[in-house]
Amino acid sequence: MENIQFANPEYLWLLLVLPLVLLLLFLNKNKGQAVLKMSSLKAFDQKTPLLVRFRFVLWLFRLISLALIITALARPQSVDVSTRTITNKGIDIVMAIDVSSSMLAQDLKPNRLDALKQVARTFVQDRVSDRVGLVIYAGESYTKTPITSDKSIVINSLNSIRFDGLIEDGTAIGMGLATAVNRLKDSRAKSKVIILLTDGVNNSGFIDPKIAAELAVEYNIKTYTIGLGSNGTARAPVGILPNGQFQYGMTKVEIDEVLLKEIAATTGGQYFRATDNRKLEEVYAEINKLEKTEIEEFKYYNYQERFRPLILWALALIFLEWLLRNTLFKSFI
Repeated sequence: MENIQFANPEYLWLLLVLPLVLLLLFLNKNKGQAVLKMSSLKAFDQKTPLLVRFRFVLWLFRLISLALIITALARPQSVDVSTRTITNKGIDIVMAIDVSSSMLAQDLKPNRLDALKQVARTFVQDRVSDRVGLVIYAGESYTKTPITSDKSIVINSLNSIRFDGLIEDGTAIGMGLATAVNRLKDSRAKSKVIILLTDGVNNSGFIDPKIAAELAVEYNIKTYTIGLGSNGTARAPVGILPNGQFQYGMTKVEIDEVLLKEIAATTGGQYFRATDNRKLEEVYAEINKLEKTEIEEFKYYNYQERFRPLILWALALIFLEWLLRNTLFKSFI
């Protein structure tokens, strides 16, 4: 009975009449039979014929046929539902991530960069219908992953991000933003978004962040900016030991929030500040809510009528009752 529904379920209320019909049949069970009154039955065999005991079968057939007819009136139908999903508004997103040495600061656990990678992975997985790309920057910038709908490629690229000295240290916010704009400028998506994250101030590169923001406006690209780092001081790399390991010390957290707010406001985005792991998760969750892909779902219903077998069974039982009533049970009814 899975996927069965009734087109006219109000007729099912008639099933409540069946107990009344059963009562009437019981009360009139002896009507219609000839009665012979005698002063004594001792000379007769008083055993009730076997067929008489099974007269109730005729009532049963009548009740079942009536129940089948009522159920058929309610028009049982099987429903096959198929769904088709259409994405009406795709979003292309580029995450521009600061990978300077200060991203190894330990005010977020285990450090800023690893905390970001963990949250960014969840964000990418949630963007089921969108394309995502990665740009990384420090003193210079480059495209880590072009815009793609293959989320496994993006996540693998995220996992491989680390500060390894391959690019010049520093914080070139303008170059990171400009590279992200370059990846999106030719996109035909309905909506284009950059998520730019940094934990410092613009101190490297040859592109002014404000010029890069104007380029984003020119290509209708919205930019969300995130300032990452606790308030005050944080334990961060301050030098390199002879063995090549970083030497850590307490350093002042400096984030150019004025610049980040200006970039966001100029491009129609928003600025967020993430001072710990929980705040960082909330920031990406908020951006995820703000940038929604419009998805339209169409459902197709295929109905198949199931009342015909019920009618055939009811007619068969009525015919069987009539046949038995006029043959085997003719002498007792």
